[in-house]
Amino acid sequence: MEAITSFRPKLGSQLSLPSRTNLMLVSKLSRFPLTCYPGKIVHLRATATLTCNDRESHHTFKKLSPSEWGHHFLSVSVDVSEKNTLGRDIETLKPKVREILKSHSQGTDASKTRILFIYLLVSLGLAYLFENEIEEILKQDFQKVEDLMIVEDDLYKVSIIFLVFRTYGHNMSSDVFKRFQESNDKFKESLVGNVKGMLSLYEAAHLGTTTDYILDEALSFASSHLESLVASGNLPSHMASHIQNALFTAQHQNMEILVAVEFIQFYEQEDDHDEMLLKLSKLNFKFLQLHYLEELKIVTKWYKDLDFVSNLPPYFRDRIVEAYFFMPAMYPEPQSSRARIMMTKYYVIISLIDDTYDRYASIPDAESLANSFERWDLDDVMDKQPDYLKFIFRFTMETFKEFEREVGSYRVEGAIEEFKKFVKANINLAKWARAHVPSFEEYMKIGEVEIAVYGSMAALVMGIEQIPIQEAYEWLKSRPKLMRSLSTKARLMNDITGFKDDMNRGYAATGVNCYMKQYGVTEKEAIRELSKMVTKADKILNEEYMINKVSVPRKVWKVAMDLARTVHITYNGHDEYTNPEGKMKEYITSLFVNQFSL
Repeated sequence: MEAITSFRPKLGSQLSLPSRTNLMLVSKLSRFPLTCYPGKIVHLRATATLTCNDRESHHTFKKLSPSEWGHHFLSVSVDVSEKNTLGRDIETLKPKVREILKSHSQGTDASKTRILFIYLLVSLGLAYLFENEIEEILKQDFQKVEDLMIVEDDLYKVSIIFLVFRTYGHNMSSDVFKRFQESNDKFKESLVGNVKGMLSLYEAAHLGTTTDYILDEALSFASSHLESLVASGNLPSHMASHIQNALFTAQHQNMEILVAVEFIQFYEQEDDHDEMLLKLSKLNFKFLQLHYLEELKIVTKWYKDLDFVSNLPPYFRDRIVEAYFFMPAMYPEPQSSRARIMMTKYYVIISLIDDTYDRYASIPDAESLANSFERWDLDDVMDKQPDYLKFIFRFTMETFKEFEREVGSYRVEGAIEEFKKFVKANINLAKWARAHVPSFEEYMKIGEVEIAVYGSMAALVMGIEQIPIQEAYEWLKSRPKLMRSLSTKARLMNDITGFKDDMNRGYAATGVNCYMKQYGVTEKEAIRELSKMVTKADKILNEEYMINKVSVPRKVWKVAMDLARTVHITYNGHDEYTNPEGKMKEYITSLFVNQFSL
C-alpha cells in the first residue's frame, strides 16, 4: 500500500531574526510569511499535489527517511570543568612531544626516527598540535632525502617516509621503491611476510601521481597480498581489523579524525606502543569530542527552531547531524568552532537547494528561485511565489546575513558568488533531467559546478582565519587544476553511487547515462570507465597538491584535500549522506557517541 504523508503547514511560523538585523531587511522579510493560508491538510504521495494559496503544483518525489539521530544531541550534556581539565593535561604533555621532535640528535638514523614519529602523530590525530615543528623538520630533512634513503632497505621505513613527505607536499620520488622489485619489475615475493611493510606500501601507493607507474604496481601487489593475509586467519585480530579498515578506505583518502579513532584503538594493542603518546592521543580526542558535542547541540537547536518539517513538504534530506559530521575533517582544531558551525549551516543550505531542484521543484518554480538568488534581494517578485520557495529563499538570505555579521561581508562575497553559480548549474541540470541527455562533455561542464565543490570550497575559505581572503578567492575563481580534479571526482562518484536512484526518479541527465548514450556502452562498462576517471582525478589531486603548496597558503590547499577526503567518505561505494544508515551511522557513533577510557 502506498504511503501517504500528511503535511500541514504550521500557522504563524516565522524565522526568528537576530536583533542586529537592520530595519530595512526586517521590513522586506515581513512581506514573506513562511506559511500557507488557509492551513489545509495536503496529502503527499507518489503523485503529490501541494495546494497553497490556491496555487497548485504537481510534484513527484520519494519521501526519504529522516535521520535517526533527530534531536538526540540536544539532550547531551558537556561537563565544562572536564573539558578544561583535559585541556590542561594536554598542555602538560605537549612539551614532551615537542622535545622529541626537536631532538638535536644528528645523522640519517635520527632523521628517519623523527619522520616515523611524525607518522604516529599524524595517525593518532595529534599532528595539528605541532604543525610548525613538523613543517620545519620535514623542510630540512627533505633537502637530504637522498642521503636518508641511499642504503635503506626496510620496506616499512621507506614507505612511511615516502608517505609523510608526500602528505606534507614534498615530491619524494617513487623510484625509491625500485629497490623492492625484481629485474622483471615485479615486487619481490619475499616482501609478503612483512605485514607492516606491506600495509605501509599499500598506504604509500595511494599518494601516486599520473606518472608514478611503479605505485600502480605497488598498489595491486600490496592489495592482493593483504587480502590474502587477512583471509588466512593467521594475523592477530587487531592487525586483521586494521588491515580490513585500510583496504576499505586508505589513510590518505580518509578523514583524519576517523583515521585517529581507528588508529588509537589499534596502537593501544601494539606491544611497542608509547604510553605517553597513547595517553595524549586519548586526551586530545576526548577534548575535541567535547567541543564537537557542544557544537552539535548548537546546530541541532538551530535546525530544530527553523522547523523545516512544518514549513516544507517532506522531499528534502533531514540531515543536520550528518552535515556537521564532515566539519571536523576540514576544521579539526578546537578554536575553529565558529567555522564548523557556519559551514554546517552552509551545508544545510546547499543540501536543501539540491533537493529542491533535484527532487521537487517544477521548472517554473526552479527558474523563479534561481532568478531571485541572482538578484540577491528580497524584492516584490518573491511575493508571487509558492510558500515553500519563500521559506527557502528567506532562510538562505538570512543565513548568509548571519555569516556577514560573523566574519564581515568582504569575507562572504566570494562564497555568495560561487553559490549563485551553484544555483545556475542546478537549474541547467533540472531542465535537462527529464527531457534531454546531453553529451558527456556538456554534462560534466555543468555537473562539476552543480556538485557544489567550488561553492563548498568558497565557504570553507570564508571560515579560514588569517589568510589573504581575496587572493584565495581569486585562486578558486581561476579554476585551478586541483579544484577541477576534485569536482570531477565528486561528480562522478556521486553519479556512480546514485545512478539507480536517479533512473528510478526519471532523472536521465547523469554522468553514467550520458556516457552510455554517447559511447554506446552498457551501464557496467560506463561505470567502469567513470571509475577509471575517478582514479585519474585522485592522481591529479596528489600531483596538484604538491604544486599548489607554493602558490597558496597551506591552510587553503590543506582544506581542499580534506574536502576531497569527505567526498571519498560520502561516496565510497554508497551514498552515505542520502542513505546514512550504513557506514555513516558507524562513523557518527565512533566520533560523537563512543568514548575512550582514559
